[in-house]
Amino acid sequence: MKQLLVKYLLPWLAYLLLQVWGRTLRVRHLNPEQEAQLDRMTGPYILTHWHSRIFFLLYYFRGRRDWNILVSPSQDAEVLARLGALLGYTVVRGSTYKNARRSARQLIQALKDGRRVVLVADGSRGPRHVAQPGSVQLARITGAPLIPMTYEASWKYEFNSWDRFVLPLPFSRCTLHFGSPINLPHRLDPARLETQVAELTRELNRITEEAGGSGCLTSHQTRGGMSNF
Repeated sequence: MKQLLVKYLLPWLAYLLLQVWGRTLRVRHLNPEQEAQLDRMTGPYILTHWHSRIFFLLYYFRGRRDWNILVSPSQDAEVLARLGALLGYTVVRGSTYKNARRSARQLIQALKDGRRVVLVADGSRGPRHVAQPGSVQLARITGAPLIPMTYEASWKYEFNSWDRFVLPLPFSRCTLHFGSPINLPHRLDPARLETQVAELTRELNRITEEAGGSGCLTSHQTRGGMSNF
């Protein structure tokens, strides 16, 4: 019975709730020219954002089958994985802790095939608002540009979770914001890699603050591995 709920009933309920909830939200584009450029791009790219910003971004970009999202292979993330598929994304199961190599190979192949990848910069366990090397490494290996993105809600509820997950309240205004594409050389020594990861942290915190967010961290600490949606 539990398996039936997780695999079928709960994902569909979440999908219907998200569709209704999302239609009440108003969107403000802080830099529409950057989003227009994103729509015009024909090659592969990597989008990355903070874990706390999943809700609206998952809804807003729905229907993009060429976007590959990385979802943890844990049982707890099963509903999110199935919800992602219902919203039209291609779902890859993996994380820093499980199936890391297999999921990395799938994402690399997707980018080589000209598709796009979405990664959570601070992973599924944090620390909050501190980028992990996964998205930077993926951009380095494939040559795909790395594009930071975020949003902020005018009316919201922040959960008391490790990421302070942001839930936009119905009828709130969501401000969407993008950073400039980051292009990385194929060869990066460890010191340069750490510098690039720290730069990604600063850029994501900068655009989150510009969108109206608060409480962003500025720590230069990083963690190894691939990040998941």
